[in-house]
Amino acid sequence: MQQDVNENITAEISVCKKVEESIKKKFHKKLFSRFAKAINEYELLSPGDNVAVCMSGGKDSFVMAKLFQELKRHNKFEFGLKFLVMDPGYSHANRKAIETNAELLDIPITVFETDIFESVFGMEKSPCYICARMRRGHLYHRAKDLGCNKIALGHHYDDVIETILMGMLYGGQVQTMMPKLRSENFEGMELIRPMYLIREEHIKDWRDYNGLNFLQCACKFTESNNSTAPNCGSSKRMKVKQLIKSLESQDGGIEQNIFRSVENVNLKTIIAYKDKNGARHHFNDEY
Repeated sequence: MQQDVNENITAEISVCKKVEESIKKKFHKKLFSRFAKAINEYELLSPGDNVAVCMSGGKDSFVMAKLFQELKRHNKFEFGLKFLVMDPGYSHANRKAIETNAELLDIPITVFETDIFESVFGMEKSPCYICARMRRGHLYHRAKDLGCNKIALGHHYDDVIETILMGMLYGGQVQTMMPKLRSENFEGMELIRPMYLIREEHIKDWRDYNGLNFLQCACKFTESNNSTAPNCGSSKRMKVKQLIKSLESQDGGIEQNIFRSVENVNLKTIIAYKDKNGARHHFNDEY
């Protein structure tokens, strides 16, 4: 019995070591370099920060956790890390999968429970949006209780360009998913997205190279085959993802142009815009 336990521990150490070596070597340029570049370019970390790395159980949040651990080993300046898992009502199997992967990859997670899934499950209008808002509020609250001043979310480059296009096609507005945001409801708290420059395909390559299995989607709407219902954001995002992929295959550079479009806004060619205070300005005002 003890021999089996020792063998399992040895196997877990071996997997974790392989994962960490792959980040240092094989995927250094595609993952760690882009992670560090986003942190530097968008000024996401400062000395003395305490970051709650928010983990949903998917590939994105797990690679983010390992990248943060690798960054901390470089020790260019002091910052703290908490690996925060919110259980919004996962099934027993999904909860167990998250805990098993965290143990396998040597990530010391802190888990707390909420009833978010139950709260939004019966909603017909914008359940995905409401769920996301509630999740973020709980994460801010718990992170602050743990002494953190920032929460880190695992949104990547592909999430950013999909959000830009979704805003135009479905929201009638030009906007993006910002690399950092100050919380309006939790004083002194900030949201950061250090995966901002990392491509999803490279995360998948890292996952597959290491033979890892993460949650795809643990949402109750997905489990009940209702994720394609009207007003469900996931179905719209999938349509936009496929559209971008199709356009990119026909004309290379489309993805990069979408990303850059919100960096090259010329107000002289905009009919109307809102300033940081929410005031609307029309081009005729100064014509």
